[in-house]
Amino acid sequence: MRTPQISFCFDVISPYAWIASKRIRAFAARHGAALQAKPVLLGAILTHHGSLGPAELPAKRAYTWRDAHRCAAEHGLDLEGPARHPFNPLLALRACTRAAAGAEQWKVIDAVFDAGWAKGADLSDAKALGAALDAAGLDGAMILAAAVTPAAKRALKENTIQAVNAGVFGVPSFIVKGELFWGNDRFEHMAAFLAGDDPVDPKRITAQLQRPGDHRPASRVERTG
Repeated sequence: MRTPQISFCFDVISPYAWIASKRIRAFAARHGAALQAKPVLLGAILTHHGSLGPAELPAKRAYTWRDAHRCAAEHGLDLEGPARHPFNPLLALRACTRAAAGAEQWKVIDAVFDAGWAKGADLSDAKALGAALDAAGLDGAMILAAAVTPAAKRALKENTIQAVNAGVFGVPSFIVKGELFWGNDRFEHMAAFLAGDDPVDPKRITAQLQRPGDHRPASRVERTG
């Protein structure tokens, strides 16, 4: 039997991606799946789809912080949150690529995520990132030097393009044997899919997507009615 493949697409800007990073390795091991960590640039994905991130919508930003605390507590995690949010995640994401982190990739991912979401570090700051990597027993200077090389920049760009081509529109996303699952709350659905119990009928989905529909007009909320 062929080993199932799971790609974990994440951006360190997302609290849900941090939570998912704590769960996905045990999940993959339970299901005998090969796991790949794929840092992606959420901002580029949102731009591609013409979308805004949760932090760019005031009402959704306020809700997201509350929801993220509930989700973190559900999994025994204490969420502090980065010193600034949203922030520029480029250097942190490039450090998390296989090109920069090498065989220590998951250790780098854990160090970066935990520095921001568990300890309140500024994940856009090179000194803070270096300190977090050093504290995790890694060579922060070497990893950050690798993170600014063309290879690391190219790896992040290619990961992001591949994610878009796979239909990714948000993080965390999981590509399981070619099927897309979005969100930290989709582990049960992934398990059903891997077990062959997925209720989705592709033919029905295709037919449903072809149904006509109306698009909402651009209007102010007070004009609703």
